[in-house]
Amino acid sequence: MTAVDPGTAQETHDSPPPRRLFGDRIGSVEVLAVLLVLLVLFRNPLADAISNPRLQTWTTVFVSVMVQAVPFLVFGVALSAVIAVYVPRSFWSKALPKHPALAVPVASGAGMILPGCECGAVPIAGSLIRRGVTPAAALAFLLAAPAINPIVLAATAVAFPNNPEMVVGRGVASLIVAMIMGWLWLRLGRAEWIRLPHRPDLDGVPRGQAFWAAVRHDVVHAGGFLVVGAMAAATINVVVPERWLQTLADNPILSIIALAVLAVLLSICSEADAFVAASLSQFSLTSRLVFLVVGPMVDLKLISMQAGVFGRRFAFRFAPTTFAVCVLIAVAVGAVLL
Repeated sequence: MTAVDPGTAQETHDSPPPRRLFGDRIGSVEVLAVLLVLLVLFRNPLADAISNPRLQTWTTVFVSVMVQAVPFLVFGVALSAVIAVYVPRSFWSKALPKHPALAVPVASGAGMILPGCECGAVPIAGSLIRRGVTPAAALAFLLAAPAINPIVLAATAVAFPNNPEMVVGRGVASLIVAMIMGWLWLRLGRAEWIRLPHRPDLDGVPRGQAFWAAVRHDVVHAGGFLVVGAMAAATINVVVPERWLQTLADNPILSIIALAVLAVLLSICSEADAFVAASLSQFSLTSRLVFLVVGPMVDLKLISMQAGVFGRRFAFRFAPTTFAVCVLIAVAVGAVLL
């Protein structure tokens, strides 16, 4: 047995912890104070920059995306915390079929009864996977919930009063895409592609405390990536000229591709995208159906949030595949119904 020098042991126990680079007293209040001082010092340059029309447009789009998305993000985060804290794991084994292939359509259909947008569906799907739900079913729910819930379908009916077939087309195409993606995950997906961020262990913690811990955790992860996605969407809105859209609308194939890409770039909440699609009257109904199917399932803020909740390896595989399936199914449904 190796002897330990008492002096060395005493020095190890008594040595002070290493000092942080900026000390231990700098917190959020101090950072806020520094930011306020900087705003006062540079108020004139900032005022000149804000008066720029392009920056005003950028700010308007960014705020619009955030205002649309944040309420549903909060709803989704709260429901995710409820699932994590109050719903026992045994519930999901009873509520969903044991066979994963059958659980996919059931989870997709469950999206019809949960009002919400993609921002809320991402943390909910992550919580479902944590509670033992097969990833294929959770991902099918993630895609279906923001696309076929009653609020979205009602908004589509209001936006297209003379084209009720758009409501049917959107619901049918979105449901088919959600189920196909769930089944594709069963066939091709790998467990190591999903890397959920570490959440504090909630077992043995009082339920109220565990609930707020889960809420704070999910808001930090999903909310941060939502901001990044909203900034990207606002930048695209400023950079892409509107005259390009009119040129693309004259070509049937290019119009479909253009609106599919536009749905990804604009990142509009699913409760509001029908009114944007209705305003794009220069495009065909099939092109606009593609816009409505792609938007709630693949957009910049959603890709960013998926990367934050499930990991970048997952998002960079799942999003392009979903995009391709959305376009193909929407075009096929449009050719039959529209």
